[in-house]
Amino acid sequence: MRTVVVGAGPAGLFCGLALARKGHQVVVVDRDPPPPTAGAWDRRGVMQFNLPHFFRNLVRQTLLENLPDVWGALIDAGCVPAVPEGLPEAMTGLQARRSTFEGAFWSLAGRDPALRLQTGHVDSLTMRRDRVAGVLVDGTEMEADIVIVAAGRTARLGHEHRAPGEGGSCGFSYAARMYRAREGVDPPSSALPMGAMHRGYLTIVFPQDDKTLSALFVRPSEDNLAELRRNECFETAARHVPNLAPWTDQDRFEPITDVMAGSGLSNTYRGQLDDAGRAAVAGLFYVGDAVCTTNPAAGRGVSLGLRQAAELVRLLSSAEHDYRAIAEQFDRWCSEHIRPWYEDHVYWDATLLARLNGRDIDIGAPLASDVICAAAGQDPSMMPVVGPFMGMLVPPGALKAVEEKARAVLRTGWRPTWAAGPTGEELAKMLAVPTPTR
Repeated sequence: MRTVVVGAGPAGLFCGLALARKGHQVVVVDRDPPPPTAGAWDRRGVMQFNLPHFFRNLVRQTLLENLPDVWGALIDAGCVPAVPEGLPEAMTGLQARRSTFEGAFWSLAGRDPALRLQTGHVDSLTMRRDRVAGVLVDGTEMEADIVIVAAGRTARLGHEHRAPGEGGSCGFSYAARMYRAREGVDPPSSALPMGAMHRGYLTIVFPQDDKTLSALFVRPSEDNLAELRRNECFETAARHVPNLAPWTDQDRFEPITDVMAGSGLSNTYRGQLDDAGRAAVAGLFYVGDAVCTTNPAAGRGVSLGLRQAAELVRLLSSAEHDYRAIAEQFDRWCSEHIRPWYEDHVYWDATLLARLNGRDIDIGAPLASDVICAAAGQDPSMMPVVGPFMGMLVPPGALKAVEEKARAVLRTGWRPTWAAGPTGEELAKMLAVPTPTR
């Protein structure tokens, strides 16, 4: 089948490479050029490209099951496998900058004779009656039997053919800066990002590849910490936060970027079907962030995108060529396996914002997943359920089995502890810029 994949992020490249190896004639079109042979790669079309990343164990699992040579290429490129102490190899994640991860994926895909990568802007779909006929790329028609839209969270191609999405802003904004360990200095040895919850904000340190790390502030979008976007303010704040101070000390770690702000972060979900619950256009599919986005703080995005991509490839590789039926099957699968993670994050973020603003946990209301996981530290009998959930091996609904145990922990008066460091209000005062006098 002639297949066009729109977008060469992880989900798009996965679809393109896997389908090409199953006999499809595949072109992957992306508006950004491929990685250069030397120097920085600027993916202007991907807002989160330079923000911190940690690739969960589901990324490894999905690649090894479907495209094992991609996993090998990632390791060869310097991405660092990381398994938390005491956990099985199946829980191995990957420490890497997004640029290293995608660069290795693009380079391997570009060498595959069955796949063509093309730089260009996809203007619109072309149709024959109610079937997809291809796309217009920079004004030139490219014929296709199947079009897979993997163009990210802002994808609008063919949006009129499916029902409106749900969700919106997650309520948080980011400020992050990337560092490299100076000669003779060891980078963090933690196999997982090192997070801390402070009164009014969160901080996370992400170990990455090539002795790099990213330091991140996660803050409510409506707070008074917007000055963190300035280099000098970020460094001032980081010096006063114990979770960040050792890793942003410029005598030991050299900043290699300016502060990068992340805004417009969202929890959204949008299915394959139109308002009538049917696939309006035969041969048109959506995958990755075009279906689901979640607050990046939990690092679920690439995992969910690759899971979708693997299932869509499986369905398209069947003998069935009724593309409407396949779209409806895929939509049902996403509703069962992807949508719960969106719903989990919507509730998690809403309750976390309330706590950061000083409200206590409502013990009588459903408990958010982060609270249940934290309570497992007080009642280890919850870990057989909480552990697999944290590894995304079971869906959020599995936590219902231990929610009452978490509620019992909360009734003792225990609450998740606040990390050492200034409060959000104290940071805001510290960073306040005096108004110039005339």
